[in-house]
Amino acid sequence: MGRLGWRTAGALVLWAAMAVPVAANAPAQVPLKTTGAKVQPPQAATKPADKTSAKAVPAKTKQGKIVPAKSTAAKSTSAKSASGKSPAQSAATASGVPAAKATAASKPSTPSAQARPAVAAAKPAAAKATATPTASAKRVAPVVAAAAVDPVVTASLGSAKPATAPALQTEAPEMPFDAFVESLWHQARARGVQRTTFDAAFAGVVPDPKVAELTRRQSEFVKPVWDYLDSAVTQARIEKGREMAAEWQSALAAAERRYGVERSVILGIWGMETNYGTFTGGKDVIRSLATLAHIGYRGDFFRDELLTALVILQQGHIDREDMKGSWAGAMGQTQFMPSSFMTYAVDADGDGHKNIWTSMPDAIASTANYLHKHGWTPGLPWAVEVRRPEGFDWKTRTASFPAWSRLGFRRADGKPMPHGGEASLFLPAGASGPIFLVTSNFAVIKRYNSSDAYALGVGHLGDRVMGGTQLAGDWPVGERPLDRDQRFELQRHLLRMGYDVGDPDGRFGTKTRDAVRDFQERRGLVPDGYANHTVLQALRETR
Repeated sequence: MGRLGWRTAGALVLWAAMAVPVAANAPAQVPLKTTGAKVQPPQAATKPADKTSAKAVPAKTKQGKIVPAKSTAAKSTSAKSASGKSPAQSAATASGVPAAKATAASKPSTPSAQARPAVAAAKPAAAKATATPTASAKRVAPVVAAAAVDPVVTASLGSAKPATAPALQTEAPEMPFDAFVESLWHQARARGVQRTTFDAAFAGVVPDPKVAELTRRQSEFVKPVWDYLDSAVTQARIEKGREMAAEWQSALAAAERRYGVERSVILGIWGMETNYGTFTGGKDVIRSLATLAHIGYRGDFFRDELLTALVILQQGHIDREDMKGSWAGAMGQTQFMPSSFMTYAVDADGDGHKNIWTSMPDAIASTANYLHKHGWTPGLPWAVEVRRPEGFDWKTRTASFPAWSRLGFRRADGKPMPHGGEASLFLPAGASGPIFLVTSNFAVIKRYNSSDAYALGVGHLGDRVMGGTQLAGDWPVGERPLDRDQRFELQRHLLRMGYDVGDPDGRFGTKTRDAVRDFQERRGLVPDGYANHTVLQALRETR
């Protein structure tokens, strides 16, 4: 979803999820060449779904597949992230790491044995029918449902637009759960789902109160991007990534050849989403999606995902009892929502099933296919860390790599600049922190989870797994980030001054950052787009 997009081992919080949008389906946006003009009216913002993950007991591998093992509640050691994946504070989990995913600390709930009216009480079992759906999901959902984590503060050059979703609704459902489930039958049948599959999917299923509760929690704190990265790109995760890179070398090589996506970014996403399969989520996906759809969370979004999940069962890609995932329905090694599964999942091992849960070749190829379909450019780095020249005037925002070299920018690792390609200046912690030149591939990563910090974590983790070095720049670790109330206040001041940043929501996206950059330029401050206490105080003093 991958986070996205604000991370795990604590309670998940809705605020965090709102702070870190999930992967979007709108066309990827390459940063524009701007010089600080006032922000234009923004597109309607969307609020991604949160997600959690549960720790899975290691399983033995057999012929490229992992034998499913029973999931147990797990507390992720990953840290809070900027993308909203890992547990509320981790940056490493299954969906939590956006770099760290916040994993739910509670055991996966088991559907009650009490059968709902008109539904067989038999043990859930997916019908293996191969009937082709007559209607497919009408929208492609984010790959990942963002897990609740603390918002991460970054100064971004823009982000991909997350899939549009209606305003949140937490009011009491209008109809009983059983009646709501039965009301889905006609829509499910229109998509090719047979009655036996439908009844088996919902047999004994009752609402999950813990899932409903997670949609109502909020976090008052904001996690700095440097803390997020520290907990997302750990030495333990790097070493685990190297082990998986060696074990699945042939599958990664095949994905590179077929889709043109470097293995480093696949490994980065895999590590950020589930810590290489360690935290894939232990929730009953059908139960979680049904709970969210019943309470009207995010309008029809989860209803559509639920119906698509039924199609997956109908097509026999996974057995009913094995369809596990995060509390928001994200599934598998790299956490696909059901609609993303239907659009991008690949049967790479040729067994007739698209199995992103236990088939590593399928999961790796599916992730590569997602990035390929969203515009990945082979051979182009996602970003390079640079050192800026003295006296840089901050007017250039986007240019070719050769042009950046002519301006005096040099790679922080001392290597030559790329010979081709265009890149934009990215200052995730303002001018006092590390500086990057990010390419269109950075924007493609954000299609997985639209958080800047998540994309930064994916790229950096993948580089480290493949032998890259630590970041050279120093983070302003002594700086205290704006809290939730201050973020709202800053946006209200910008609105008062005529900047169109939408309704204040405490989330700093492209519009807010562009407005901050323009304000900084007008006030004689360094126009890095980073909203900190200096900017807030300057806004307070401006009348």
